[in-house]
Amino acid sequence: MADPSSYRPKPGQIPDSPGVYRFRDEHRRVIYVGKAKSLRQRLANYFQDVASLHPRTATMVTTAASVEWTVVSTEVEALQLEYSWIKEYDPRFNVKYRDDKSYPSLAVTMNEQYPRVQVMRGPKKKGVRYFGPYGHAWAIRETVDLMLRVFPVRTCSAGVFKRSAQIGRPCLLGYIGKCSAPCVGRVTPEEHRELAEDFCDFMAGRTGTYLSRLEQRMHEAAEEMEYEKAARLRDDIGALRRAMEKNAVVLADATDADLIAVAEDELEAAVQIFHVRGGRVRGQRGWVTDKVEAVDTAGLVEHALQQLYGEEKGEAVPKEVLVPALPEDTPALSQWLAERRGAQVSLRVPQRGDKKSLMETVHRNAQQSLALHKTKRASDLTTRSRALEEIAEALELDSAPLRIECFDISHLQGDDVVASMVVFEDGLARKSEYRRFQIKSFEGQDDVRSMHEVVSRRFRRYLQEKLKTGEWSPEEGEDPLAEDDGRPKRFAYPPQLVVVDGGQPQVAAAKRALEELGVDDVAVCGLAKRLEEVWLPGEDDPVVLPRTSEGLYLLQRVRDEAHRFAIQYQRSKRGKRLKSGPLDEVPGLGESRKQALLKHFGSVKKLRQATIDQICEVPGIGRKTAETLAAALAGAVPAGPAVNTATGEIIEDETPAHAGTSFERGTGQ
Repeated sequence: MADPSSYRPKPGQIPDSPGVYRFRDEHRRVIYVGKAKSLRQRLANYFQDVASLHPRTATMVTTAASVEWTVVSTEVEALQLEYSWIKEYDPRFNVKYRDDKSYPSLAVTMNEQYPRVQVMRGPKKKGVRYFGPYGHAWAIRETVDLMLRVFPVRTCSAGVFKRSAQIGRPCLLGYIGKCSAPCVGRVTPEEHRELAEDFCDFMAGRTGTYLSRLEQRMHEAAEEMEYEKAARLRDDIGALRRAMEKNAVVLADATDADLIAVAEDELEAAVQIFHVRGGRVRGQRGWVTDKVEAVDTAGLVEHALQQLYGEEKGEAVPKEVLVPALPEDTPALSQWLAERRGAQVSLRVPQRGDKKSLMETVHRNAQQSLALHKTKRASDLTTRSRALEEIAEALELDSAPLRIECFDISHLQGDDVVASMVVFEDGLARKSEYRRFQIKSFEGQDDVRSMHEVVSRRFRRYLQEKLKTGEWSPEEGEDPLAEDDGRPKRFAYPPQLVVVDGGQPQVAAAKRALEELGVDDVAVCGLAKRLEEVWLPGEDDPVVLPRTSEGLYLLQRVRDEAHRFAIQYQRSKRGKRLKSGPLDEVPGLGESRKQALLKHFGSVKKLRQATIDQICEVPGIGRKTAETLAAALAGAVPAGPAVNTATGEIIEDETPAHAGTSFERGTGQ
């Protein structure tokens, strides 16, 4: 725990201008990012008497080991830079909103030649129009099913589209009139794109004009006694009205607005957002966060605006944003939103009328979301803390291991030897920092040597990053570890505890690897599967934790996750090797060319049936290589358990994932 006075900047060193500041810990990891109108005044608040600070702020400044800042010209620039750094560094003491569930959106892929309507989740892609998010995927499909009658836009996947084009027949939707069948040329690309644009306009809320146009065409058809056409238009209008009725009118003036409400307590906060377009609620989403920094409602609103609109541009940012409290830098935020929309954006608190009533509804949803979240997590935080304390006590550590890394080895009878590294922080998996390794320094089944190699490689990266930042320098005659192959800098953050999947030999190998590199501040233990015993370096007897111990349960979860990740990687390598089969024996055919051939033809069987000219069509395959390949495949006699000798097809390994073979687990036990 650092003393803030040890890294406090000298008087007059901090500029009195807008900027963004970063606090870093002893490993140079960014733990907090903030912005200020005046860097001098804001940073001075952090270097008061620690006892007078908010408990969360006190924890942050005592965890930090240094502070740095960047001066900018305006508050808007500070806001933009703060958002970029929070997204880049993911600081542990900044508020981070987590979606309380994954919300689907209705997406129209306008970046394709034939735009497709589909349900999408996850990050937004460039050139795709999004509507929502919706509470349920079935709600999107019901709406789309009604609207395809009027806007028969393509909804099929790329594979179905390509197949229909090859055989010259549309899919079922094309036959029943719910797709314009561009795959077989019933409409031109321009006509299909116009249908997609009309669909987007209708979903965006511009419904009145289109319905009026349909009604006019219906009356004209009736006057000309084209009763079948008039009936079809009547049914189309009815379908569109039913689709509109699914979203009740909440604001009579056809407003486009987002309403943001916050429900909070001392430890957590829930945010709910209603997306209103054309006066109707078009989507809803919610976030939940731990209040890891001292922040009030206005601060939570500011973070929510950054999270919501940081990646949005154009019409995705509405004309009006209604919030429960105005942030401190309201003018800067309004300007930032206006720049993202390309037009003026009103950021305000509703005071009366329909908008205030709707805001109360959004707030009730936020309260319910927080109550539900607390019900689910009530025992979770306590349990994780107790588990870490039990591990620290059992292993006689100075403090709870907030970062745990676990290593596992996996192979197939000595072939395709791989290793995994998984990371748990504060008792939760941090999948963005998982790593996997190929063991190439030797052949055969030797888990102990493999464990020594992978731990050495991981902590060699750690020392390399310390060398770059000047925090470590090699002694005379010591390997400077200066080579750099562009690995991510996440290896620069060491764990408090290394867990290996195995018993005493694997633990000894991991400890020896750390000692050879001079790393003496990382604890090591192993978890043996047989009796779930915890082994420590140099100890003849294991540590036996009670079966009901939360600490043992956490170690099991970490070990099992490393085991799963290692087997997943090993099976992917094995699948690639078996899939290429006879191609491995063809001289001059590398991995890239083998993958290109298999991707082009689909299987070795179809490749055998191809002519030399057809093989030459594959990128990277010349005529000489094609002739060599054809001769090799024609003369090759498939052999071995992985090949069907009658058909030449590769037989996939059907060993179930739960098969308990020792070579599959890679434990050697």
